[in-house]
Parts: sequence; structure tokens; C-alpha cells
Amino acid sequence: MKKTKKIISIALVMLMVLSLMTGCASKSATKQEAPKQEAPKEKFVLKFNHVLAPSEPYHQGFLNWAERVKERTNGGLEIQVFPSAQLGKEEDIIEQLRQGANVGQNTDSARLGMYVPEIAVMNAPYFVDSIEEVLKLKELPSVKKWQQELEDKYGIKILSFTWVQGLRHMVTNKPIRTPEDLKGLRIRTPGAPIWQESIRSLGAAPVALAFGEIYTAMQTKAIDGADLVYRNVTGAKLYEAAKYMSETKHILLINFQIVGKKFFDSLPAEYQQILIEEADKAGLETSKLMEKEIETLKQELTSKGMTIVEDVDIAAFKQAGEAAYKTLNLTGIRDQIYRELGKK
Repeated sequence: MKKTKKIISIALVMLMVLSLMTGCASKSATKQEAPKQEAPKEKFVLKFNHVLAPSEPYHQGFLNWAERVKERTNGGLEIQVFPSAQLGKEEDIIEQLRQGANVGQNTDSARLGMYVPEIAVMNAPYFVDSIEEVLKLKELPSVKKWQQELEDKYGIKILSFTWVQGLRHMVTNKPIRTPEDLKGLRIRTPGAPIWQESIRSLGAAPVALAFGEIYTAMQTKAIDGADLVYRNVTGAKLYEAAKYMSETKHILLINFQIVGKKFFDSLPAEYQQILIEEADKAGLETSKLMEKEIETLKQELTSKGMTIVEDVDIAAFKQAGEAAYKTLNLTGIRDQIYRELGKK
């Protein structure tokens, strides 16, 4: 009997030891089998500023860009779009991004020409005529050199310039058919030298004003007009302040989407590529959309009481515009670009 009890006791002890060993092994296995939690990826935010109203196609184009970037990066890179200069004046934003702030700006070559003077030629009178020509500019050695200089010397990274707002015309309270018709008129334009000289060469007196101030300035007669694309006029309701839209076609407005080089370099390489690819894609889509809607906009402005002046002496304006190239020493730069384009 004692022997039997002893055997049973030994068996119970062994059973307990085995149970403990199994439990430990099970816990160990559980620890090994549990998947490791990946450290959360760093999220990047780009605050993108532009001066146009939310009703403009560019704003929707920027929203499309933001949506696609967010989708392709699984939320790793978010673009927050701020219309109507909500983040501040264009020049101030450019200085902020140069210092490394996570902001971006829709701008033009006139303002970039404040840093690299040669690039301002892309904003000069009658420089190029179509979206197709703008796309060709991207591949030119001279243009690539200017972009690199903006990065290396001034910390400005160009993401895209496939954003073409369209041809700019004169918005005034008198019809404009020749350069002589502009004499004595104060025409609003941005403050960069190429803008100022372009308007001056065409016969008017340039007045530097922010885009948002045009409406009030025209109503109070602080200015006599402005040079704008069709969408600007409908978006800012300038048909309430001006009677005529004269198709001088003096500038095909190319816009640039820029960020700071420091911010761009902080992004993972795949995010950099996505940011550029989607900016180009959204820009081209938006540009073609704006080109298609011009006839509809002309009808809209006519219905609002504006007169569209189409019989403009373009040859006379082109000849007058040469003065801007000469004043800013851009004639040789233009000719070099034309050679690279194979354009005479």
C-alpha cells in the first residue's frame, strides 16, 4: 500500500513538472510567434498656398494632386491646400520655404527670376504659344540649368511647371486694339521686373498690386485695368468693374509649383518621385481643362455685360514687346531657348 502511494506521489510530481514545462514552452512559443509591431512611419505635411479663389480650376487641380499623393503614399505625405493667399503673400511664402518650412507656393517665372534672372524669360511677351511648347521646355539644357541653380544657390525646388493658366489679355474700361490704346493707362501687374517691363513695353504704366486688390482698385479707379486670363476675370467677378476684355494674348502664363529644397530632401525618395509625378499629371489635366473652357467663359462674360475685343493688332504688340527683352537683357537668352527648341 505504501509502495502504491509512493508511486502515485511520484507520478503526480512528474505530472506537475511536465505541466510547468509545457506552460513555459507555450509562453515562449507565443512570444516567438507574435508578429513584431512595425514602428509607425513618419508622416509629412506640405502646406500649399495659392492666391486664387476656391472656384478656380487651379484650386481643384491642387486638390486632385493632394488626393493622389495621399493615396499613393498611404497617407504618409499629406498636402493641405490653402486658396486666396490664406497662408500669406507669395513672396513671403517663398522666403519661408527657402528656410526649410513645410510650405509650398504656386508661382511664376517672373518671381523666380528675382533669384535666377534668366528664367524670367519664360514670362516675357509672346515667348511661347502653346501648352505643347511648354512641355518641351522641361527637357531643354538651359532650363534644367536654371532649375539646378535655384536649388543649389537659393534652396528652391521646382516640382512642376506643366501648369499653364492660359493667355493673358487686357481687362479695361476701354477697348484695346493697339499699343497706342494703352498709353496713359495704369495697368495692374505683379511687382517683378519682367512683369513691369512687359506691361511698360506694350504701352501702359505698370502698377504693382496683389491679385486680391484688383477688384477694389478698379472700382476706385486707382488703376485703369489689369492683364489677366479669362478664368481670373470670372473667378474674381471683375466683369463688375471692367467693360472690356481685349485679346492681346501677350503672355502665355506658365505657373511653377515650388517647395523648399530642405523640405524636399527630407522626404523619402519614393515620396519625392510621387510628389513630382502627380504635380505634372494634375497640372497638365488642369491646363487642358482651362484651354477647353475659354469659349464658354467668353460667353459668360458677354452675358455679364463685357465686350470681348478680338480684332487686336497682335503684330504691333509683338513688335512693342521686344523692348522688354532688350531692357532686361533677355534677347540672347530667348534666342538660345529658341535654338534649343528648334524654333526660329
